[in-house]
Order: sequence, then structure tokens, then C-alpha cells
Amino acid sequence: MQQKGDIGEQALSKAAEIGLSSQLDEVENLNVDIRTNPIKLVQGELDSVKIEGQGLVMQKDLRTEELKVETGGIAINPLSAAFGKIELTRPTDADAHIVLTEPDLQRAFNSEFIQKKLQNLTVNVEGQPMTINTRQVEFLLPGESKITLKAEIELQETGQRKHIYSSAVPHLSAGGERIVLEDVQYAEGKEVSLEFTAALLEIASELLDLRNFELEGISLRLKGLDVQKGKMTIQAQAYVEQFPS
Repeated sequence: MQQKGDIGEQALSKAAEIGLSSQLDEVENLNVDIRTNPIKLVQGELDSVKIEGQGLVMQKDLRTEELKVETGGIAINPLSAAFGKIELTRPTDADAHIVLTEPDLQRAFNSEFIQKKLQNLTVNVEGQPMTINTRQVEFLLPGESKITLKAEIELQETGQRKHIYSSAVPHLSAGGERIVLEDVQYAEGKEVSLEFTAALLEIASELLDLRNFELEGISLRLKGLDVQKGKMTIQAQAYVEQFPS
């Protein structure tokens, strides 16, 4: 019977945790659980690898409430394993589960990276080209499979402030590489033209690009998307060529 406290498992698990943590801007909790036994380890075999993290801050200041990646059997280099490194001898597939909350998305949308993109935008306002500066953006998950974007903008030429409000329904792209926003509805701010809202939606799509959640050696392809009130859950297939070290 497998012993939970096996030293080889513990050493590899800890090395993988350190490798993963080094790629993240912030980590609230991260646990890697590698299952094997001494005989299989010498033969270069792992039964499974399970990664579970909470509060992981990825690229573009995008925080995930929850991230899980779980593999089946893996073939590794036993010599590298002896030195605490997981070196795959062939790629493996895994299942990934990502949960984003409304505050996570709100935080990302108001990050310095995104805010810079929303300043000094030239759009048509009632037929006249004007420069827009974005003061605040709200990214909301109201339920009914929708996202809602609210923004307060300032027209640079006049100092006038306006509010923009729109909603859209996220769907999986045909290739499973990103989440696309469709069925766009405009409730307020039409006079500021559709250009600004289109820019907001494009940035939202950019944030939800799966590449933002990828770690070194691990690529993702969407399998499922569930948008509920207050949170978004992404199911993906992970293609693992190498574990971060």
C-alpha cells in the first residue's frame, strides 16, 4: 500500500511547488501532490500529479480563485527525479479547472496594464472625433450566463463625464483557445459610439484568453465554460510538455 509520506514523493512535490510559485506574481495557497512509489520512481513512472492552488495571480494581474490541474500516469527521467526535478520523457494530457470570481475580474480590469490601454482613446462622439480617458470600469457577473461592463469616461476636450453600460454572453471559440463575447447589448452610452464599447469588449476577451492562465510547459484548450452569478468556471484540457522547475 502506498505511503502518503514517501520521501521521494515529498521531495518531487516540493520541488514542483517551488517551480510553479516562481512563475506567479502572488500565491495564497499552492499544493502539488505527486503519487508514485520507489520502484516506479526508479523506472521513471509517476502515477499522477495533482496541482491545487487558491489566490494565484497570473499574467496581467489576473487572479484565479481556484486552479486545479490533474494528470494520469507520467513518464519521467529517473535520473533527474533523483535530484528533485520532474523531467518528462514524453508529453502528457491533464484536466484543468479554473474559477474566476467577479472581484478577480474587476481587479484585472482596473490594473495598471489594462488602464493604460483605456486612456487617450480617439472615438467618434456624435460624429466628432474626441479623446476619451477611462476613469473606472466595473466587470460584473450578474447571472443568466452574461457579463456586464460599466464604465465612467471623461471626454478630454470638454471635461464632460459619461457612463457606458453594455452586456455580452461569453462563448467558447471554435478552436477552444479563447472565450469570445457575443450577443452584445448596449443599454447606455450609445452616443459615445460603439467604438469605445468595442475596445472594452476586446480587452475583456484579451483577459479571458487562455494563454493568460498557462504556465511554462503547460498549454490549455477550452472544454467547457459555466458563467454564474458572481463567478466564472472554466474547464480545459492541459497539454503538459514540462513541469516548471
